[in-house]
Amino acid sequence: MNKRTHAYGTVVTAVTAAAATAAVLLASAACSSPSRSDSSSNAAAGQRTVRPVDGCGAKSWTDPKDLSPTRAPARCLPGSPPPQPLSEPRKLTIATGTLSAEYVAPLQVALDKGEFKKEGLDVELKVLPTPDALPLLAKGDIDALWAAPEAAVMNGIKGGFDIKWVAANFSPDPRSKSGLWVRLKEGESASRVTMAGRRLGTMIGKGSVIAYPMEKALEQHGGGLADIQYQQLGSADVLTALQNGGVDSAWLLDPVWRKVDARQGYAFLGGQPQGEPLGGMLYGRTLLQDDIDAGVALLRAYIRTVNSYFASDYKKNATFVTYLSKLLKSDASILQSTPPLRMDWEIRSGTTTRLQSAYEAQGVAEGSPLPESRTVNRALYEEAVGHAPSR
Repeated sequence: MNKRTHAYGTVVTAVTAAAATAAVLLASAACSSPSRSDSSSNAAAGQRTVRPVDGCGAKSWTDPKDLSPTRAPARCLPGSPPPQPLSEPRKLTIATGTLSAEYVAPLQVALDKGEFKKEGLDVELKVLPTPDALPLLAKGDIDALWAAPEAAVMNGIKGGFDIKWVAANFSPDPRSKSGLWVRLKEGESASRVTMAGRRLGTMIGKGSVIAYPMEKALEQHGGGLADIQYQQLGSADVLTALQNGGVDSAWLLDPVWRKVDARQGYAFLGGQPQGEPLGGMLYGRTLLQDDIDAGVALLRAYIRTVNSYFASDYKKNATFVTYLSKLLKSDASILQSTPPLRMDWEIRSGTTTRLQSAYEAQGVAEGSPLPESRTVNRALYEEAVGHAPSR
């Protein structure tokens, strides 16, 4: 099976792989994790008492319906929300497609700085492609997945598995040009490009969350997801193919787009929507139902890490960039060469609806679209920051 990891935390596979994953999830849906002794094992998230949290005031929550690209991400004070150690320690495994990408940095820092341990959590980060991780999440062999609500996830939910997107990861800085780039033909300009019929070089295949922003960019330039030819390439080959004419356009990630930025003959057509995260933490039955206390504690540690280390432009701190580069095993100068990610734990309204529309356009969606109530659960991060939404 051909698998490639990209900067949104998802792993892209062929459509057949997504279908196979959904089939495994359907077979696994009846298997639930062992119940916990804590009170959370008998309490649904909607029945839990949400109390105010020190250091998390009005700015710790934003209305999910606010889709403004200039929306300021929710923030608590550094060190908040404060730890609330569980009565009994828990060992949790989080699967992620990579440990070296910048979007994984909050988890890496939380682990290194002991933020999980402050909650009574012994967390292991395990590298697994999303299609391999989903069946394990279904069986309770892993507890969470740092990825995205891609087509395989949506199809798995339709197959009967209880899995939800519970916290987001990031949205791009306005200065970022990670996204769709095109080689201009004679007579074309960045404002007037015809994309229909072009060959798109990408390590991102069908069924990835990136289909949504790609669809928006294509439609603005006379094309659509069904009007282009996909050429899946290795991460090291995408830029080369664009430069030597092997493909007409390409989806370039950080920091690769720097190689063509401001160069004559290339144009940036668009990337991930600002202010709208497309990935983050996914939970299965274990942390959604069987052990909600641990599910909230895990998000509390993650949110506290964002507030303490990633609340603003963390790349202005050279010492922190050096620390981060060592943690991610990356080059500090490369890390410094791109704008910081806007770390954001909140999920916007309608994102999974828009994603599913893009999957349908690509021909990888199975059955009818899922309502947001089946795909998203904001209650756990709201509890972590002390926000009790009106009922």
